[in-house]
Amino acid sequence: METYGKILLIAMPIFLLLVLFEKWYGWRKGNDTVIMMDMISSLSSGITNVTKDVLGLSIAIISYGWLLDHFALIHLENKFWLYAIAFLALDFSGYWTHRIQHTYNIFWNAHIVHHSSEEYNLACALRQSISVFFRLFTFFLIPAAILGVPTQVIAVVGPLHLFIQFWYHTRLIGKMGFLEKIIVTPSHHRVHHAINPEYIDKNMAQVFIIWDKLFGTFQEELDHVPPVYGVTRPVATWNPIKINFQHLFLLMRDAWHAFHWSDKLKIWFMPTGWRPADVEAKYPLGKIEDVYHFEKFAPKQSKGIQAWSMIQLIFLLLFISYLFGNIAQIGSPNMFYYGGFIFLYIYAMTELMDRKKWAILWEMMKFLVGAYLLNITGNWFGSTQIFIYAGYGVGLYLILSLTMTLYFTIIHHKEDSPAPITVS
Repeated sequence: METYGKILLIAMPIFLLLVLFEKWYGWRKGNDTVIMMDMISSLSSGITNVTKDVLGLSIAIISYGWLLDHFALIHLENKFWLYAIAFLALDFSGYWTHRIQHTYNIFWNAHIVHHSSEEYNLACALRQSISVFFRLFTFFLIPAAILGVPTQVIAVVGPLHLFIQFWYHTRLIGKMGFLEKIIVTPSHHRVHHAINPEYIDKNMAQVFIIWDKLFGTFQEELDHVPPVYGVTRPVATWNPIKINFQHLFLLMRDAWHAFHWSDKLKIWFMPTGWRPADVEAKYPLGKIEDVYHFEKFAPKQSKGIQAWSMIQLIFLLLFISYLFGNIAQIGSPNMFYYGGFIFLYIYAMTELMDRKKWAILWEMMKFLVGAYLLNITGNWFGSTQIFIYAGYGVGLYLILSLTMTLYFTIIHHKEDSPAPITVS
């Protein structure tokens, strides 16, 4: 937990700089693929995911340690190639976990957030799930357990395997020659994120493209079929917490409305997107039929709200960096209170980005929770050890954030209200 937090303190600035570089480079080349609000939503989603992971808010039903104890036939020496075996085993496991997420309704909820952006850029790589509290597919690591790969090696290679999947989320790199035959490239993964009929549920591999070629899920990017990104039932929000549970709530509603008990049960394990016929007829959902002609989610945004959202993101990064850098000193249960504040922060911020009238209520809740935590800790979880006036700074931030949210909520209400009808 603490070690992962320290790793993230190094990784987060690198990821952010690469995201900003992609935006600058695309703008300079006249091909800006990074939309400001979409980028902030993606980065916020990444923060929810790593906060959940650092706080340890998920458990494995079957741990790798248990597999190792029960399946190990040999114990390999701790040498370089042992890490290579672990990497390969994680990639094999990742392919099948990924494929299952795309195949069954109940597991799609854990992955929809990653596909929810209607853009394709480095930032959307950070859209990762917070809806998984029980990790079910550790058993795909049985090959590593049979070879006796130590738990510590898996723990070291795991974050590396995850981070290496970041780079290929870009439209600014074309096909890469012979590498297309070996590893997952931007071209391969553009196909995976596309909703074109030719591309859906293809290229599930995470690092080595060989798994798709072996198991029949490979599709080359076609010159005459430009990828269109997103999901066929658009999420229509910048709020990553809402996105994480949208599909689950849909399944729950459909199961409730279904007339037949068999449908109430099987909806969870049917192919992704399946709905009972009676529910589909009575409660139709909007779905993209023509991927080349649909309106992307883009609520009206002034330069002021875009600037304020970016400032909010900067403050959020400061808050989360302090948590990750001082999680041992913050301790339990305070770190969970801190994590709750982070989630409330993101919910309030992205509701305002969505122009929701209830954004001010979420902001007021954030203000009250933040003020309470500031009061009971006296110095915002010991932050005065870094900066003597840190507690005052947090208090001023909370007041500023509440004031700005109130201001923009009023502005949005005025802009969205229908014009008065005049009679001449």
